[in-house]
Amino acid sequence: MSTPYEKDIPAHAEDIDTEKGSVANMKPRTGDMALALVGNERIDLTQEDNDRIRRKTDKYILSMLIWVYFLQILDKSVLGVGNVWGLSTDTHLVGTQYNSVSIISAAAQLCWMPMSSYLIVRVPSRHLMAILCFGWGAAQACMAACTNFSGLMACRFFLGLFEAGCLPLFSILTAQWYRRSEQPVRVAAWYSTNGLATIAAAFLSWALGHIKSDHIHAWQIIFMVVGCITCISAPIVWWIIDSDIPTARFLDEHEKAQAVERLRANQTGTGSHEFKWQQVYEVFYDPKSYLWVAMSLLLNVGASVSNALGPTLIKGMGFDTYVTTLLNMPFGVLQFICILAASYAAQAWRIKSGVLAIFVVPVVVGLALLYSEGLKGDAYKQGPALAGYYLLSFLFGCNPLIVSWMISCTAGQTKKSVIMSLYNAGSSAGNIIGPMLFPSSQSPHYVPGIRTVLAIFCALLAVVGIQVVVLHALNKVRQNQRVKNGKPRFIKDTSMESKYVAFGEGNEDTTDAAPTAEGEAPVARVMLGQNALLDLTDYENDEMIYTY
Repeated sequence: MSTPYEKDIPAHAEDIDTEKGSVANMKPRTGDMALALVGNERIDLTQEDNDRIRRKTDKYILSMLIWVYFLQILDKSVLGVGNVWGLSTDTHLVGTQYNSVSIISAAAQLCWMPMSSYLIVRVPSRHLMAILCFGWGAAQACMAACTNFSGLMACRFFLGLFEAGCLPLFSILTAQWYRRSEQPVRVAAWYSTNGLATIAAAFLSWALGHIKSDHIHAWQIIFMVVGCITCISAPIVWWIIDSDIPTARFLDEHEKAQAVERLRANQTGTGSHEFKWQQVYEVFYDPKSYLWVAMSLLLNVGASVSNALGPTLIKGMGFDTYVTTLLNMPFGVLQFICILAASYAAQAWRIKSGVLAIFVVPVVVGLALLYSEGLKGDAYKQGPALAGYYLLSFLFGCNPLIVSWMISCTAGQTKKSVIMSLYNAGSSAGNIIGPMLFPSSQSPHYVPGIRTVLAIFCALLAVVGIQVVVLHALNKVRQNQRVKNGKPRFIKDTSMESKYVAFGEGNEDTTDAAPTAEGEAPVARVMLGQNALLDLTDYENDEMIYTY
C-alpha cells in the first residue's frame, strides 16, 4: 500500500540514490539537489553537529551579508550628510529638487521590482550579489562627478536599481541557511548595519569634511570614498559567499546533508532555480501578502524621515553643521541597539508581533514630542525635540522583525522572492512618500509632516493586529488539511526551539487521523517532514505552521 507521502517525491526521484544521497543525471535544481543529499531518510544530527554547521555558516555567509548590507546602507545614507556639506548649493538644486534626488532611487526599486523577483530565483546568489554590489558602488562613486540636478538623478536612479534586489536576496539567503529560531538574530545582524552605517557616514563626513581643497568639495570626497570601497568589495564577496547548501564549498558532503536536515523543520524549502508562475499567482490571493506590504509601506514612511531628513531636522533645531553631523552619531548607536534588542527579544520570547508592537510605541512618543515642540514656535526647546528625534530610532528595530516574521511564514522559492520584492516595493514607496510629506516650506520644524507620520504609525499597530488574526486562521486551515491527509492535527514546531530537535519528533501518534476504510489500520505518521525539502508554498504544504 502506498503512503500519502509518496506523492511528494519528485517525478525524477529515480535519479536519487537514497543510500548515498548522490545525484545521477539530474537537473541541477537547488531543491532537487538538497533532497538528493538526504534521500528519503533522516540524517543523524546532534546538537554539536548543528552548532558546528551554524558557526561555519555564520563565518562564510553571515559575515558577507553583514558587510554588503553595511555598504548598501552607507552608500544610501551619505546623501543626507552630503547635503549638510553643501551638495544642494554646489549642484544648484532649487525647490523640491533635493527631495526628488532622495526619492528617485526608491522609484527605481519600484520599477525594477518584477525583474528583481525573477533574477533572485534564476541567478545564483553568489554571482547576483557581487554584480549588485559593484553596480551600486559605481553609481555612488559617479555621483561625485555630478554638477547638476539631472546628473544626480541619473546616478541615484542606477544606485536604486542595483540596490533593488538587496533586501529580498538577503532575506531569502537567511531563510535558506538558518532555522526559524535563528533567523531573527541573523536578520538583525545584517540589518543592524543601518545604525553602524549611520555612525560611519557621520564620522566619515566629519573627518573628510576637514579636507580643504579649491578643486573638490567635501561631499564629493565622501561619495568617492564610499563608492570605491563598495566596488573593491564586490570581487571579495564573489570569492567567499556560496549560493546555497548543495553548492557550498565550506561544507563537505556529509555536512551538506546535515545542513539540509537541520532546516527540515522550517517547512519553507531549501531553494530552487525554477521560476514558478503558480507561486506568483498565489502571492496575490494570499491575504497576508497585502498586510506585509502595508507594514512595509507604513513603517518606511517614518524611516525615510530619519534617512533623508534626519540631519536636516537636527540642523533645524539650531545646531551648526559640525555639531549637526556629530549629533547624528548617537542616533546610529540607538538604531544598532534597537535592532539587536528587538530581534533578541523576538527570539527569546518566540513572538514577533508583540515585540513589534512594543517597539512602535516609543516611535509614537517621539513623534508626539517633535510635534508638540514644533507647535511652540519661538518657545521651541532643543532638548525635548532632540529626545523625540532619538526615539525614532526604535522604528529600525521593526523592519528586521517584519522581515524575519515574513520569511518564516512564506514557503516556495518563487513565492518568497516575489513577496520579498513586494515588501521592498512597499519600502520604496514609503521612502518616496516620506520626503514628500516634508516640503521645504514646512522648515525648520515640519509640524504638518510629523503629524501625518504620527497617524501612520498608529495605523501600523492596527495592521500588525490584523495580521495575527489572519495567521491564526491560516493555521486552522493547515490543521484541517493535515487531518484530511491522515496526519496529526497538531505538530510541534521544532524550528523555533533554541536547541536542535528533529522535525516530527513526538508526532507519531494517530489520534487525529482521518477515518479509514473498515478494518484498515490508520496511516502511520513517522514520515512527517518530507514536504520540507520540496519547493512547495505554505499553501501547498499541509505541514506548514505559521508563527506569530
